[in-house]
Amino acid sequence: MIFPPQCKEIGFASEKPCGDKVYFLSRYLVHQVKDGYEILEITPDAAEKGMMRGIEASRVIAKAAEVYRYPDPVQIHDRAHLVRLAADSGHRCTLFFGLDEHMTFVLDPDLSGFFRIHIYDASPPRPSLSAAIRELEACGLFGELNVSFCHHVQDISTLSADIFPCRAAGFVRTLDADPLTGGERVAACMTGSQLVRECYGTPAEFTNICPLSAVDEEPFIARCCRAEREGPGTWNGKNGIVIHWGASPAKIAKAVFMIAAERGRV
Repeated sequence: MIFPPQCKEIGFASEKPCGDKVYFLSRYLVHQVKDGYEILEITPDAAEKGMMRGIEASRVIAKAAEVYRYPDPVQIHDRAHLVRLAADSGHRCTLFFGLDEHMTFVLDPDLSGFFRIHIYDASPPRPSLSAAIRELEACGLFGELNVSFCHHVQDISTLSADIFPCRAAGFVRTLDADPLTGGERVAACMTGSQLVRECYGTPAEFTNICPLSAVDEEPFIARCCRAEREGPGTWNGKNGIVIHWGASPAKIAKAVFMIAAERGRV
């Protein structure tokens, strides 16, 4: 796969205001032709010292028939998303124009070089860890890491239970609003089961809904309401980072960069 790491490596060759010279940082040219666009790989003349330099070598790496121009402006720093879009285009090369009119392209898309982080969360209510990861990824924050995410979000509304954690999730009977009479089936995590023991002392059947208990892949980031579990560690034999239930986007992003640093991506 060829996916230039920075847009400054790509030039647009439609006219020649400086003749056959190119910007000294250019490594690729998008050349507009009759049938669309072709992509050239170039080598600026290393013997020259100016901002605009002659071309020492040039070759076409994608012909016009192989290049698809994606129709909508994109966030060009959301690299994993662009690779997926390119793979779905049905063409060998996809040309993208950014929100700020910068360009990039993906030639022979392949996500195998991207490392994957597994995200463990639960819903309803809003799976704030998973949602924050998607939002931060969409704005391009993780683009330079070449990382992709696999989201594991448990839908606790599908569980067979009489009592659910909290009214905020829209459930009819919840631990924070309805008393237990004994024998109920309770969907809860460690905190919920502790609440039942301390407030009622009544026997109950528990279904564990903590995202951390679902971890079976690594590296992972999982959401948990127990503050003492926060930080890096090993759960179910897998290495990852636990994020508190109400963690800010900044703390979530920090966890992603910590994992990336461990793998030499930062």
